[in-house]
Amino acid sequence: MEFKALGKSNLRVSVIGFGGIPIQRVNLIEVKELLLKAQEKGINFIDSARGYSVSEEYIGEALVGKRENWILASKSMARDKTSMERDLKISLKNFRTGYIDLYQLHNIKTEEELKLVLSENGAYSALLEAKEKGEIGHIGITSHSIDLLKIAIETGYFETIMYPYNIVENQAEELFSRAHQLNIGVIAMKPMAGGAIIDGKLALKYILKNPSVTMAIPGMATLEEVEENTSIVGDNSSLSQEEIERINKISEELTGNFCRRCGYCGPCKQKIDIPSMFLMSGYKNRYNLGTWAEERYFAQALRAKDCVECGVCEEKCPYGLPIMDMLKEVRVTFKE
Repeated sequence: MEFKALGKSNLRVSVIGFGGIPIQRVNLIEVKELLLKAQEKGINFIDSARGYSVSEEYIGEALVGKRENWILASKSMARDKTSMERDLKISLKNFRTGYIDLYQLHNIKTEEELKLVLSENGAYSALLEAKEKGEIGHIGITSHSIDLLKIAIETGYFETIMYPYNIVENQAEELFSRAHQLNIGVIAMKPMAGGAIIDGKLALKYILKNPSVTMAIPGMATLEEVEENTSIVGDNSSLSQEEIERINKISEELTGNFCRRCGYCGPCKQKIDIPSMFLMSGYKNRYNLGTWAEERYFAQALRAKDCVECGVCEEKCPYGLPIMDMLKEVRVTFKE
């Protein structure tokens, strides 16, 4: 495994970290096996969030007696001081630890929201106090907005940023370069574009070739994914012409009305799992998994046909996708 300094912090993190979202889909025994395998492969960083249901709890249980081997990160959507204090207390309890190495403001969307969390009674003040008490080590920020992060890194308040970066979403390279100049750690989330990119080795090689990126945090739910995602470490070769052609092909296929599976469009008032609709459609259209995709699509009680076009999902989508029109396309794909 290769390691890098995480910005101006005193932490040295593995260039491949463990994204904690998929942990919600597996059981505790599997989580223990996954983290054991990850540790064997040299991974020492794991990221979770208060919003990832049982993720923090499973991680905490799995790391009993092994806490010192890991750099723990989590994040909260809290925007005021009191709510952040509450969430941090829960995170510490879930992780079964007295301190969390990195705690992040989760998905700050606008400059107004940034001003709110940085205000006197904002969430940031709670993190500062927690840092002084030794409950957290470092403070970071995550977002799906480049413009917001460009403002945030100039404030001097954050030691890390987290933003989507992959073959399809590479628009943040200027942001990353500036963050690197400021000695701010750069954590690349969604390295597989929310599961749309199936060639994990190529996806991670592309990301790690960017010197401004500190680490990538692919979500992992199987031992095979841990093996594949860590196998790229140590490959110092340049991207070959054949790899560049494959990258260009993936980018062409996925650019446009592409759902990153971030889930911020939900919850849908009709209880439609919107990202799943696009995922199954993608499997059928892009990967020729027609029967497999149809079985899983029609197994869901509420589907694209149940959309009432209220528009709430489009208001919440950080990428401005025309979700209602995209759901109509899903209906065409599945002949509904």
